Amino acid sequence: MEMMSGMAGMGWGMGVLWLLVVVLLVLGVAALVKYLFFSGRK
Repeated sequence: MEMMSGMAGMGWGMGVLWLLVVVLLVLGVAALVKYLFFSGRK
């Protein structure tokens, strides 16, 4: 528990950064899948 409380300050910044990365990845994958599916349905 000591490490958790000690990294609380850094954890916030890292959490926000990871959240942005995950959101961008999900959006990118969703756009790629949508593009592949719609371009393949000729």
